[in-house]
Amino acid sequence: MEKTKGPIGIFDSGYGGLTILKEIRSVLPQYNYVYLGDNARTPYGTRSFDVVYRYTEQAVKKLFELGCPLVVLACNTASAKALRTIQQIDLPRLDNSRRVLGVIRPSVEALADYTRNRHVGIMATKGTVASESYPLEIEKLYGRGYFHITQVACPMWVPLVENNELAGEGTAYFVKKYADELFKSDPEIDTVILGCTHYPLLRELIARNMPEGVTLIEQGHIVADRLKDYLFRHPEMEKRIEKKGDIHYLTTEKTGLFDRMAGMFMGEDLAAEQIEL
Repeated sequence: MEKTKGPIGIFDSGYGGLTILKEIRSVLPQYNYVYLGDNARTPYGTRSFDVVYRYTEQAVKKLFELGCPLVVLACNTASAKALRTIQQIDLPRLDNSRRVLGVIRPSVEALADYTRNRHVGIMATKGTVASESYPLEIEKLYGRGYFHITQVACPMWVPLVENNELAGEGTAYFVKKYADELFKSDPEIDTVILGCTHYPLLRELIARNMPEGVTLIEQGHIVADRLKDYLFRHPEMEKRIEKKGDIHYLTTEKTGLFDRMAGMFMGEDLAAEQIEL
């Protein structure tokens, strides 16, 4: 018997996942989406593994309750600290016919298409860096030592983006500070993964603080292309997704601020619904 159809769920700790949603909708406009931002408890980047897992599990359960057959964790910290446990332990218990995907694996799969000398930088939250998720995923896919990996935690970037401080002196200072730290550690880096979905909003400023010729990898279009490929390879899942082109926005915080900020990310007016997890 055919299962009930539902939207694709997109989860993030705050607004950053909207950069992923925007690219996914651009590539796959025909599907329905539910975006859930845990804005009341953001940021996740400095929280423990247990807390991030618990918050992410709550969000996934909520999206399942709303009928989502497929959920994308559009948050590097959640992907790093919670995805594996949810896939291996929670899904068999909750509903093994549903799927939860992350953003780290697609970024790592695309890495070889960009770097010329295999010296790669990862700029991410403290939580993602501490998890070693990128180096471990890179080693799993390419083998030990194939890439020279340097990671730098950028703890101030998410708060600056979340507070819409994109052009201030403080933002310029912290972008330069972390960029200098990265290239001091390895001047040969030719490719940098922006390992947080908030960071594309700082892309121009980040690029200005990179040496000439360095490639910045943003995750949005990569995740969107990989999701399109995933649905092509899994037609049984593709058939379970509603196709009306609708988006419903949910937030755990008051909706006024979310509507203004999310509208800036998405480039359109929108109205969210406040929920509890």
